Order: sequence, then C-alpha cells, then structure tokens
Amino acid sequence: MIPLPHADPGTPDLTSPTAYLRWVGRGQWRTLVVAIAFGIVWLVSQALFPAAMGKAIDEGIIGGDAGSLVLWCGILVGLVTISALSGAMRHRYAVANWMQGAFRSAQLIGHKAADTGEALSRAVPTGDVVATVSSDAMRIGGLYDVTARFAGAVVSYVVVALILLSASTPLGLVVLIGVPVLVACLTFIVRPLQARQLAQREESGKLIGLGADTVAGLRVLRGIGGEHTFLKRYAVQSQSVRRVGNHVAGYQAALDAAQVLLPGLFVLVVVWLGARFAIAGEITAGQLVAFYGYTAFLVIPLRTATEMVDRATRAHIGARKLTTILRVEPDAVETPDAQPLPAGPARLHDPRSGVTIEPGRFTVVVSARPEDSAALADRLGRFGADETDVRLDGTRLADASLAAVRRRIVVSETDPRLFTGSLRDELDPWGGHDDAAILEALSVASGDDVLEALPGGLDNEVEERGRAFSGGQRQRLALTRALLTDADTLVLVEPTSAVDAHTEARIAGRLTAARAGRTTVVMSASPLILDQADDVVFLRDGAVAATGTHSRLMADEPDYRRTVVRGEED
Repeated sequence: MIPLPHADPGTPDLTSPTAYLRWVGRGQWRTLVVAIAFGIVWLVSQALFPAAMGKAIDEGIIGGDAGSLVLWCGILVGLVTISALSGAMRHRYAVANWMQGAFRSAQLIGHKAADTGEALSRAVPTGDVVATVSSDAMRIGGLYDVTARFAGAVVSYVVVALILLSASTPLGLVVLIGVPVLVACLTFIVRPLQARQLAQREESGKLIGLGADTVAGLRVLRGIGGEHTFLKRYAVQSQSVRRVGNHVAGYQAALDAAQVLLPGLFVLVVVWLGARFAIAGEITAGQLVAFYGYTAFLVIPLRTATEMVDRATRAHIGARKLTTILRVEPDAVETPDAQPLPAGPARLHDPRSGVTIEPGRFTVVVSARPEDSAALADRLGRFGADETDVRLDGTRLADASLAAVRRRIVVSETDPRLFTGSLRDELDPWGGHDDAAILEALSVASGDDVLEALPGGLDNEVEERGRAFSGGQRQRLALTRALLTDADTLVLVEPTSAVDAHTEARIAGRLTAARAGRTTVVMSASPLILDQADDVVFLRDGAVAATGTHSRLMADEPDYRRTVVRGEED
C-alpha cells in the first residue's frame, strides 16, 4: 500500500508543463510500469479472443475435431480468466497512479502556499490556487490513470494488425494505416478544444476567487447592506463561466461524437472487406468470425487513444496553471552562506526607521499611520517583498538563516489565522507544551472564558478559519499561540484591537509579567498597553520622531498625544 500524502513530494521540473508531467511520471515509475504491464496483458488477452474463436470454428466445428474444439475452448476460458484478473489489477494500479499524481501536485501547491505566504496571493488570484488544488491536480492525476490502458491499446492494436496481416494483407494494412489516420484527425478538434478549456479554466478561477472573497466578508457585507451588490457580481461572473462553458461544450461534444463515429466507420470498412474476402474464398469461415470479433474489439483501443488525447490535453492545461503557481518566489529565501545570529539577548535595529529595540524590554511602537508600524513589524521579522536591513547586534537578518530568524523572532499579525483541528493542536502545533503550559498562556491572553464555553475543552474541534469564534476570541487565541512559541523576541501587531477595555487591561498586565526579561515589541496606540511599556517609540512618516516613556511623551509630544487620544476615543 502506497502511503498518501507523500512524505516528500520532491522538487519539480518547472521548465514547461510537459516537463512537469514527465517529472511526475518519473516519480511514480514503478507503479506506472506495473500498471502498464497489467494493461498490456489485459487488452492483449482480449485481442486474442477472436483468434481462439476462429480456430475453434475452423478446426473444431467445421473440421469435426472434438479434441481441437475442447483445446481452443479451454484456451478461450484461460484468456477470459487472465483478462479478468489482469483487468482488476490494472484498475487497482491505475487508481494508485491517479491518486499519486493528484496528491503530489496538491502537496506541491500546499507547500508553495506555506513557503511563499502573501507573495503567492499577490502573484496569483486565490481562486486560481483553489481551482488548481481542487480541479487541476485531479486532471493531472487522470493522465496517469489512462496511461496503462493506452499502452495496452497500442500493443493490442499491433497484435491485431499482425494477426490480420497474416490472414489477409489488405485487411492488415487497413488496420495499420487507418488507426493512426483516425487518431490524427482528432487533432483538428483537440487544439481548439484546448484553447477553450483554458479560457474556461481562467473564468472558473475568477468565479471561485469571487465566491471565496464574498463568503469571507459576508458578515461585513451584511452589516453595510452590500451583499446584493456582490451577489450581482457573482451572477455576472457565473454567466461568463456559463458562456465559456457553452463554447467548450460544442468542441467537447464533437470530440465525444468522433470517439463513436470514427471507430464506427472504421469497423464498417473492416467488416465490409472481411465479408468480401470470405465470399471470394480468400479467408475461412473461422477467420471471418474472427474479423467480426476484431471489428468489435478495435473500438476499445480507438476510444482509448482518443481518451488519452483528451486526458493529456486537460493535464497539460492543469500543469500550465500549476507551474505558474510553483514558479512564484517567496519574499524571503534562504541565504546560501548564512551567518550565525548572536547568542543570548541582542539589540534589534532598523536603519530605515531608526528604531532600536533594546533586549529584554517591553517596547511599544506608536504610529499615526498603522501601516507604518505594520511595515516595521514585517521588517523586524524578515517578512514582506522588500529585503530587510534590520540588524541583530550587527548581523543583518537578511544574511542569516531564515530558519534561525524564525526561531529567534516571531511576528503575530493583526489578522489572526485559525485552522481546522483540535484547539490543543491549534494553540501548540508543535506539541511542545503540556496542558498546564497551554492553559497558562491562555490565561495570559485572557482566554479562559473562550475555553470554558467549549464542551470539549482543549480537545474541542476548531471549525474552518475559526468561524465559530468572535473576532476578539480569535485574537486572544492567536496571542496564546504566539506566547507558546517562547520566542526570544516576540512582535505583536495590534494584539488587542478587537477586545473590550477591561479585557485589554488584563492582557496588558499579564503580558508584561509573562514576558519579563525577554524582548517584546507591540505595535499599538492603546493607552492601556502603553502604560505598561518600558520604552515607547513614536513614528512619524515611518521614522522615529520621539522615544521615552508613555507619560513623558504625553506631556512633551503633541502629535503623540493626539495619536493616542484618538485611539482611546475609538
């Protein structure tokens, strides 16, 4: 049994969609080879049915040889048994190949989303990413499902052609030349179909993205009465998808019809020629029956060939979208010659803003423009598209190992992200703390009431995006998760913006006590948090305008006072 998902999906070849599909095939070549072997045995054994029947008629019935009749009937039963067993195994390995290819592609997208973060959403619409996982990955896997049947179709086609050539050269040549011609005719349908399928894929991605955005903001939309506007936008995009789908349907219907019509015409030609040769005495009665059997059998490899073309087209389109996503580079990448970060408490300095964070202090950064303090948090944690020049005791974070930076400095953003799973795994995804430590961190974040409201406690399941929690509850759970990282430097962006004043006061007091002796940076204009700060940094236009204590800045800096008072009024 092959374990899925893969422990390591590998490093894909992204030079082209075809190169990616080849890379996926190489990654599962063992199961592909086994499936192809069973596929060949499965169809070749079926291809020999008419030959065995013809021999039984010529030698056993017409020739009057009972022994030959029993022999060929036994061979026919054996071929049926082989076909049944090999068909079951072929199907099993074909599904395994399908799932391997699909899971590998979906895993690569998942890893890319985790590695690139916001860089991915800036480069590729969210709807495209979702559609690639839900649809394109399965289409890519589908190519490896049909591969075994296609290999069996090719080999059985050659076997049938050789049998026909040995019985009648004209019939053999008709099969050898006619089948490739029929498959080539399908390219006139497949190419425009591929272009229309690509257009449909683009429009479907837009629709999925629009739907995801609408659902995510449904509460806000209802609050301002804007759900009808978004409903109209969704309806317009739905109609666009429908129109493109209708364009695809015409060519898809033509391809489906061709899969029936072309093999049917080919069968008619072979039957007509076989009947004429039998009447002329050029072939025996048994061979004529065999020819009729072959005409029915040849429909299978012909349809399989057209299905292969269709699956390959869909897989190529999916691989094109997938490789576009996998080529997106993260904002921060590992430095080839990484420098070690200084051990122990260290000073953080951001040359761009002039902010210096002293080690072991509780520092609050205040800005009239929240985007400036948020950008500072990104630079302190080595996030964002721009390369940071922040230094930790003289060592640039950009020159250090990204993993080392993530261990030393943890940034908890203002928009908390919660995922599906137990609350315990949500708060401590690494499993490094016992329940007592988790409950202690939850108490620091004033989240005791959140836990009390859950019937399962820490074992309670968190719904997707934490939608069962209020904004303030999600914020406190995210703060708990940040505290449990035990980071040397913890950077919090507006950690209490969604809670009431009493809860905020409790969090501010408990947070300073819990983080005593370790570096903590909070981006906030809340007086309740500022009153607990060891140091306060005031930013004006993204640069340091003043530093000191909260009380001194309130007395000496009018701009600071206006910023803080406005925050208090809000």
